[in-house]
Amino acid sequence: MTTAEIVVGAASGCEVDWHSLDWAKIHQTVKRLQMRIAKATREGRYGRVKSLQWILTHSFSGRALAVKRVTENQGKKTPGVDKVVWDTPELKAEAVMSLKRRGYQPQPLRRVFIPKANGKMRPLGIPTMKDRAMQALYLQALEPVSETKADPNSYGFRPMRASRDAAEQCFTALARKKRSALWVLDADISGCFDNINHDWLSNNIPMDKVTLKKWLKSGFKWNGQLFDTEAGTPQGGIISPTLANMTLDGMEDALKKRFGVKNSSEANRNKVNLIRYADDFVITGTTKEVLEEAKELMVEFLKDRGLTLSEEKTKIVHIEEGFDF
Repeated sequence: MTTAEIVVGAASGCEVDWHSLDWAKIHQTVKRLQMRIAKATREGRYGRVKSLQWILTHSFSGRALAVKRVTENQGKKTPGVDKVVWDTPELKAEAVMSLKRRGYQPQPLRRVFIPKANGKMRPLGIPTMKDRAMQALYLQALEPVSETKADPNSYGFRPMRASRDAAEQCFTALARKKRSALWVLDADISGCFDNINHDWLSNNIPMDKVTLKKWLKSGFKWNGQLFDTEAGTPQGGIISPTLANMTLDGMEDALKKRFGVKNSSEANRNKVNLIRYADDFVITGTTKEVLEEAKELMVEFLKDRGLTLSEEKTKIVHIEEGFDF
């Protein structure tokens, strides 16, 4: 398959018949490119990664699959600030051909609030359909990198992983008789999605920097008024969970450097394990003192990213006291 075939896919300027698209071939084309991106990431060939990401985000298959995702997911009938939804085959076909980097300018998010389990309200930023599709398109090119480099014990918002996997890992780390850690750092990051440092994201997320910055600085509308966004990646954006995960990846390496790699005498002595689900995480340890040190390590790790631990909600407990995760 040549680069030209991948990029063009359907002749530029031609009308697209949504119902006649060969979705099996489209999925296959995107999957092959993603596998090549993942391989280049593993080999440390980041120039190659960038080139393959460009091919994918400019391909017909990538654009078609992005439109398909946002017009079939749960929010397909929820408009952004422009009140537009793509609910006909004709609109979907037009949307495929409209997804272009050149001249692209995202619109502000539509701010809505949904109730949380504790009775408080969680702010969501609803992008327009086009901005959602652009995020879905670039996510296709970013996810092979994020999945290749992700922390092994990160379970939230990742393909083929779920909360039960995080719970099972907690059980594995704590259920061994006489050989398990006895203490747990139950950590809470204060407003993770809302406070991630934009400069850190721009400097560390391996994707088109211009497009990323436009999303981060798009602002939001609430009660007819436009507000700037100076930090964070808003909950509601398709790409936001992956950006948050990539921000927090590296925690395990930081802990291993201090407390020992798996099966080393140091690791066996400290029994430090991290289990993370999105922005919630726990760390196990043999003593309270070990976890006090682990906590300080995490505070420094998060500080570089514009994040802090909630002193009120973060606590170190003995396993007999129990903890929520």
